[in-house]
Amino acid sequence: MTETNPFESLQEQLDDASEYLDVRGDVLERLKHPERVLETTLSVEMDDGTIETFKAFRSQFNGDRGPYKGGIRYHPGVSRDEVKALSGWMVYKTAVVDVPYGGGKGGIVIDPSEYSEAELERITRAFATELRVFIGEDKDIPAPDVNTGQREMNWIKDTYEKLENTTAPGVITGKALENGGSEGRVEATGRSTMFAAREVFDYLDRDMEDATVAVQGYGNAGSVAAKLIDDLGANVVAVSDSSGAIYNPDGFDTRDVKDFKRETGSVSGYDGATEEFTNEELLTMDVDLLVPAALENAIDGDLAHDVEADIVVEAANGPLTPDADDVLTEKDVHVVPDILANAGGVTVSYFEWVQNRQRFQWTEERVNEELEAIITDAFDAMIDAYEANDLPNLRTAAYVVAVRRVVDSYEGSGSWP
Repeated sequence: MTETNPFESLQEQLDDASEYLDVRGDVLERLKHPERVLETTLSVEMDDGTIETFKAFRSQFNGDRGPYKGGIRYHPGVSRDEVKALSGWMVYKTAVVDVPYGGGKGGIVIDPSEYSEAELERITRAFATELRVFIGEDKDIPAPDVNTGQREMNWIKDTYEKLENTTAPGVITGKALENGGSEGRVEATGRSTMFAAREVFDYLDRDMEDATVAVQGYGNAGSVAAKLIDDLGANVVAVSDSSGAIYNPDGFDTRDVKDFKRETGSVSGYDGATEEFTNEELLTMDVDLLVPAALENAIDGDLAHDVEADIVVEAANGPLTPDADDVLTEKDVHVVPDILANAGGVTVSYFEWVQNRQRFQWTEERVNEELEAIITDAFDAMIDAYEANDLPNLRTAAYVVAVRRVVDSYEGSGSWP
């Protein structure tokens, strides 16, 4: 599989959408580049007393519609171009669901499995110290991403508040409930993926009852999406993680698979599987619905020729390359793009931020109801753009909606150096 630069993928997606928008070229060019990128080296003492260095990044892509918003990931593959791309996708993700944020993203080049909890805390607090002047409740609001969660968000919040000598729970989202987090946040990304799948099946006049589903990636987003799609009556026949894929034509008990992975560290070896194979084989299975829920560039143009799913709903960020998009469009495969399908995380992060600012906690029922309303409204706006402009695919439709909103905000504010 050829390696595709995610930042170039983002720019190509914007170019595709611009063909259907009346946007000046210079304005579009402005929207294709981050406003600023922090690159820093963290020097942190390990448990054995040695000093180790880590490269870290924070990209603030565009703030026309509100504070920068986006997660922080811990992964060996983190790079400057990756965080630039992810921060750009966040701009258009927040715009397509119409929450008042811009886009940001951050990460540390690290395999967290190789470090103790105490070391990870020191690394996280070192990064929070570097981020201190860039973040804030009205400036830039980080959140969890790959290999980070409530624990790391709590550390960042505590570091910021101690250094600033203040109380500012809204400086970060994805926190534990007792630290100012929101009900419903943990399942939000998987839940929005389920809503997107339900809506596209309804739009295409297809029944989700007994629909066959394959889920690539069984972390938080993938496992929650699988569980909730299963609850709609679909048949989740294949799931995978970095260890490989498992298959059962009769479908899995998705909750039991998650329990097995929690206990063993992987889905491989699950007793209910009739067959095990590779992630690539899962991505090309003949199923009604494919949910890529791992990392970007999972399907490139070559592999897309072998994709047999009728519908793809992207729970991961950027799992399809632009070449793959072209191939699947030619094959009449409907793809619900990441900037809508997985926007539940940032949407409930927005709810968390609102609750923090108001010092008022919502119930989980209210969070889920508000999330459903936002995702379904965004889906309807995407479909309206898709049909009204005779667009080639749903991704282009989502970008047409999102870019128009960002441009309107920018032009409405005027230009001032």
